[in-house]
Amino acid sequence: MITAALLAVLAALCNAVSSVLQRRATLTVPQDPKARMGLILALVRKPVWLLGILALIGGFLFQASALSRGAVALVQPVMVVELPFTMIILSLAFGAVLDRHIWLAIAALSGGLAIFLMAASPQVGRWLPDAIGWIVATLVTVVVVAALVTVGVLAKGPLRPAAMGVAAGIGFAFTATLMKRVTAIAQEDLGALPLTWQVYAMVLAGLCSLVLLQHALHSGPLVVAQPALTISDPIAGILYGALLFGEPIRSGSWIVFEAIGIGSLAYGVIQLARSPLIQAQNAPLR
Repeated sequence: MITAALLAVLAALCNAVSSVLQRRATLTVPQDPKARMGLILALVRKPVWLLGILALIGGFLFQASALSRGAVALVQPVMVVELPFTMIILSLAFGAVLDRHIWLAIAALSGGLAIFLMAASPQVGRWLPDAIGWIVATLVTVVVVAALVTVGVLAKGPLRPAAMGVAAGIGFAFTATLMKRVTAIAQEDLGALPLTWQVYAMVLAGLCSLVLLQHALHSGPLVVAQPALTISDPIAGILYGALLFGEPIRSGSWIVFEAIGIGSLAYGVIQLARSPLIQAQNAPLR
């Protein structure tokens, strides 16, 4: 479990690098309906965005390795350290100083994560999902994500990036759930992967989530999109892990400490996203 957590931290670091690079690329695309329809086509022509995708692939590989060793309910929450990494990378890239409020927010996020993991003590799953479990999970995921995307398309103001961010977070959590099953199959029989439907579903879910992420980053301030993405991903991951793989987490009085941990984590995420360093990334690039 310690190895899985360390690999998840490395995945979060790669994702932080990717987020900064992708955000810089999306800011160079005009915010109008025509540009939004061809957003991905416009981004693939930008070297900065392609470097961000390479970093995202690195995060994918570290995450897959983490999921092969630990529970989804462990790996996905650990990956919220992506946001503190993002702050540090931004400060190094632009020569900015992280003030006391930012460090307090990082401490709240890190402390909340530690409290939650110690209280929940997520363990490896007790069973493998059957066909009915996958069908139900897929249908529920598609319906929920479709509803969020609809809200994001129709809404204006902060609700748009928030809805898109949550949709992307759920999509990435579902991708991680499929990834966990794929890594297990690869360990058992690598030659069986081409015949395994979860491989293709994982790729499709990952690509759809990536598109949702681009629209979340492009449709509004990072101060709204980032918390929505960062918080929804681990929560959805815990639900997927518990329902599909039977990953146990503590209940009873431990729920109080788990709630405190999640609350502290959410507070840290929101405060970090509100920092001037993050908000400065919303200014158009010259």
